[in-house]
Amino acid sequence: MNLFSSRVSKRGISRARAAVTRLPWLWMACLLVFMATPAWAQTQAAAATKVRNVLIFPFATPDLPREEQWMGEAVAQAIMSGFRQIPGIIQIERSRLQALTQPEAWDEQAAITAARVLRADVAFFGEIRRTAGDATLQARWVEVRGERVERGTLDPIAVPDGALLEKLRQLPVAYARSLKIPLTDVEAARMQKWAAPTTSLKAWEAYVRGRAAAVRGSQDANEAAVEHLSRAIEADAQFVLAQYALGSVHQALGNRWKAAAQFRASTQLDSTFPEPYKSLGDLFLTAPRRLFDQAEEAYVKAIDLRPFYSDAYVGLGDAKAAKGDVNGAIGAYQKALIHNPLSAQVHASLGKIYYGEKGLYYESVQAYKKAVDLDPLNTEARMGLAEVYEDKGLYPEAIAEYKKVVELAPTNTGALYNLALVYERTDPREAMALWERYIQLAGPLPTEKDWVDVAKLHLRKLKNQFEKDK
Repeated sequence: MNLFSSRVSKRGISRARAAVTRLPWLWMACLLVFMATPAWAQTQAAAATKVRNVLIFPFATPDLPREEQWMGEAVAQAIMSGFRQIPGIIQIERSRLQALTQPEAWDEQAAITAARVLRADVAFFGEIRRTAGDATLQARWVEVRGERVERGTLDPIAVPDGALLEKLRQLPVAYARSLKIPLTDVEAARMQKWAAPTTSLKAWEAYVRGRAAAVRGSQDANEAAVEHLSRAIEADAQFVLAQYALGSVHQALGNRWKAAAQFRASTQLDSTFPEPYKSLGDLFLTAPRRLFDQAEEAYVKAIDLRPFYSDAYVGLGDAKAAKGDVNGAIGAYQKALIHNPLSAQVHASLGKIYYGEKGLYYESVQAYKKAVDLDPLNTEARMGLAEVYEDKGLYPEAIAEYKKVVELAPTNTGALYNLALVYERTDPREAMALWERYIQLAGPLPTEKDWVDVAKLHLRKLKNQFEKDK
């Protein structure tokens, strides 16, 4: 390897971008097939279920003692789990709220503001108060349609001591009916089951605290989440959601074997629960042994259990693509688009296709910008956009996007490396500072060893040049 080579390949695409996806050109084929479908067929398929983007906030707990304030998050977790069981509801990830100014409590105005920023159609919020002994749960919602806002309030729910789980099971169905979301008896029963799938209040509290910690995403937060979720399982060994959530946290920590063990434990406890099958598919798909058949099998199982599971369709498409089944991949991606038409992931993939495979600069930039517009925290899209700018010599624009990636993900060594390279062309002194920062961050990482060696040579070369210019 040329020690002074950058992370940019011969085609001008950096190592960071080249390693992000598998066969991204299939997204183009998927889009072309979808566009070629007659308009009436597209409309009929999309209109079968009205798709809504929703935000679900922790309920305010203005007068609850500190030891009971977890109940506000408990309500949000119940609503989230319940609404995953029906089609047409796309839940905006809670992590995206971290980019917004955090209010003391999510009241109506804060919910409306967040909904407009994150382009949610509906926001669920409310409060829990304790007066004269029993707690009272007051659920509210807003539906945002441009400048118009429709407001709704459910009947107050009295929550006697020890009755929280029973009352939480009623809430998602009550919300759905208030919003006139059609429900079959089977769907309503499924929502009630998963809104609080444990009989142990102690287990539910530990689960809620674990999920709240995991949202923060840091190493310390994930480790705290492991502790809480382990306690939830100790309190109720049959608690499927806790088993699955613990696997997800282990996966985030990079503990693949522990994650797989928890996902399998979830499927053994309840074979009708689709999430762990999808997550097992993700593990198989990224396994060093190229377990594509096993990944496809897991994704198919998840889809069989939940036919509107958009993320599972995406995984299935990736698995089929990895196996060379182009038509199968196109069909899976097309179904994913139907169930989630506002996916930033799809637009980011199109950005890669337009530039990496077709050399279409303008189309690529527009696609990446659309992905960032839909999800400003999408670092993959920002990295792709920065790399296109860099390859075209638009260094100020590339610097701005790389900086945003580093701001959003301070441990993203690829963005820091590429940022240092661009600054070598515009501001060598700043490049030196960035190389030093990269070396400090990436030095302990075995996977970065070769790149750290290259960075040291870049830094030495710049320092020698400054010495000569003195």
